[in-house]
Amino acid sequence: MTRQGRKWRTLISLFNAVIALLLLTSCTVEISNYTDNKPRFDLFDYFSGTTRGWGIVQDRKGELLRQFVVDIEGIFNTKGQLVLAETFHWSDGEISERTWFISKDNFGKLSGSAADVVSSAKGQSAGNALNWSYQVEIPVSGTNWKIHFDDWMFLQSDGVLLNRAEMSKFGFKVGEVTIAFMKTTPKES
Repeated sequence: MTRQGRKWRTLISLFNAVIALLLLTSCTVEISNYTDNKPRFDLFDYFSGTTRGWGIVQDRKGELLRQFVVDIEGIFNTKGQLVLAETFHWSDGEISERTWFISKDNFGKLSGSAADVVSSAKGQSAGNALNWSYQVEIPVSGTNWKIHFDDWMFLQSDGVLLNRAEMSKFGFKVGEVTIAFMKTTPKES
């Protein structure tokens, strides 16, 4: 094969790979698919008060990397934002914290910020589900990686909230976080 032929073959292969990637990323799940699901999930109601979560972090192949327990205190500030103070107790002994500031507009759209979140999280809920998307700066080998999270929460009966977040970088899956939440104290009225 001539040099020109190899060049065209490489370009065609690259074009096909880009088209395949675009087709794969365009197959997203719509939050509206869950509008009729029950019980109805309200992030502000659920996380008001004290909540505990048990979670795992897996790599892209599904291998378990870390486990944790997270304790969350949810209060409302003077701006009407839900403030979530999270304390993570990792299985390797590390303790880390994150504080979310979450707002909701009149149309049910959510936005949130935290110190390690790039820009802001954006999302929406419907029925028993919530989906939001954001980037987190995660320290890896002495540098910070910007990892994208596609975060889904589904409220189950008995107040169990299941959370699954796919992590990606440059559009490629790098891992997954799974958490099961339960209220640990009744919220104040």
